[in-house]
Amino acid sequence: MDVLIHLFVGLHIIGIAALLGGFLTQMKAMGRGTARFVPAMLHGALTMLVTGVVLVGLNEAQDHHVNTIKIGVKLALLIVILGLVYVKRDDEKVDKSMFGLVGLLTMVNIFIAVLWT
Repeated sequence: MDVLIHLFVGLHIIGIAALLGGFLTQMKAMGRGTARFVPAMLHGALTMLVTGVVLVGLNEAQDHHVNTIKIGVKLALLIVILGLVYVKRDDEKVDKSMFGLVGLLTMVNIFIAVLWT
């Protein structure tokens, strides 16, 4: 079961890499006001959601301690990110503040995962 958990942790990291990587590749365009949400950002956020739910389930099944408050905060941030990216995914240009908010929330989500123990 531990191998399965580690597999899903790896997939979760790939999801965050796709979301953050999509944001970082559009930063120059954000400065020009032409940034857009690329498909990798949506797919990365969806990957994070699915793998995160699976990870919570696998850890609960093994009677590992799951910090439900931490998971709830991370889930709330991810739902906001997903909502913004999903609604604006077809727009040619996204407002700088909205695009920046997605990047900020993504980084906050990463730091919560790493620092909140």
